[in-house]
Amino acid sequence: MSKFGLGRGLADLNKEMGTIPDISILTGTERVVVKQIPLAQIGANPDQPRKTFTEAELADLAASIKEKGVLQPILLRAVSGKPYMYEIVAGERRFRASKLAGLNEIPALVKQITPENAMEIALIENVQRENLNPIEEGNAYKNIMEKCGYELSDISRLIGKSESYIRNIMRLDILPTDVKQLVESGELSASHARAIAVAENPAELAHKIIDNKMSVAETEKMVRGSTRRATSRAYSSKTIDEETVREIEEKIKSALGVKAKLQERKGGAGQIVLSFATRMQMQELVDKLTK
Repeated sequence: MSKFGLGRGLADLNKEMGTIPDISILTGTERVVVKQIPLAQIGANPDQPRKTFTEAELADLAASIKEKGVLQPILLRAVSGKPYMYEIVAGERRFRASKLAGLNEIPALVKQITPENAMEIALIENVQRENLNPIEEGNAYKNIMEKCGYELSDISRLIGKSESYIRNIMRLDILPTDVKQLVESGELSASHARAIAVAENPAELAHKIIDNKMSVAETEKMVRGSTRRATSRAYSSKTIDEETVREIEEKIKSALGVKAKLQERKGGAGQIVLSFATRMQMQELVDKLTK
């Protein structure tokens, strides 16, 4: 499966999309027109990065829609085997507010989009508009990496943020649920949360930070003097011993007939490098892998 089926990086998307990414992204040879689609025929995208929509936010938008209508069409893709005909790629907030406003239909652009590309578009739109809280953002990166086989470098190129930024946001996933909820509500900043993620008692520290209005620098100093959780050390170290690595490499060599190198990185990620000596050996390897 090829990465970035949209065929362009964030800079190119910005140039093409302007201020309305979910419409302008459709420019090209395919003819797409705005249609009025019944709300009953539309379903939410299960891979939508944004999970939280506040009642006040939806109520304000619903009031605007009642007065002015939906000014910007949502983006849909046709689906089969589901209780609805179309799935939202971008514009779920407008969809929800339209239902709240009592509309039966909504203006939409329907485009042929693969599930992987739909995830890319939804992620780009939400990150650009800063719609996601840090927990949603980290989960979105993790989800697209798992489902699309992306590396940190791929996500970095897709959204235009550094690998260290993405890695730090994803680290919040190790926090206990009650601390994540504090981050989602905005009571605890992502910077504070990252600092206490390695601590043995992050929930206790989180409430201490909030009660005492501690700065990030003060928080980091406090964490340095506290006990670290055992899993934080395990997370940053390799988990496969050298003997097991050699066994795995020998198994791959025996099965494929080429030298293999297993390289493990932090957090259980890594890669397997296959080496070939000749063009013929390369073709034999490709044939075995693609049978």
